[in-house]
Amino acid sequence: MLVKSILNSKAIAEIVTIEAGATISEAAALLAKHGIGTVVVSSDGVKAEGILSERDIVRHLAKVGSACLDKTVGDYMTKKVITCTSESNAEAALQTMTDGRFRHMPVVDDGKLVGLISLGDVVKAQLSEVAMEKSALEGMIMGH
Repeated sequence: MLVKSILNSKAIAEIVTIEAGATISEAAALLAKHGIGTVVVSSDGVKAEGILSERDIVRHLAKVGSACLDKTVGDYMTKKVITCTSESNAEAALQTMTDGRFRHMPVVDDGKLVGLISLGDVVKAQLSEVAMEKSALEGMIMGH
């Protein structure tokens, strides 16, 4: 299965981005507003310059307290963003996220941000694929 199949099946295709100069407080409000766990950092909505997750915010909150809420997204974002393309194998993307211990991966084609997949998105797609295969095998066994 390709990543583009996962992107096509997502109910919400919107990519939520934030600029590096925004505060952590603003980022937390954005995450809460959209009910998401990660925001892509981008100055133009096209290029992924970083990524910031709920985990990043919680870790810094535990280290420095509420003072971190006034820091910028650029201060705490992950700058080395690991991405995949829409033509990437979903299983390989899942392995990369598992090995790297992160839950979200931006999808970038020709330098342009085209989506964001999560571990949950990939697992859901794989479960759906397994269910279809099971149904097909059952049909073959039953002679349908």
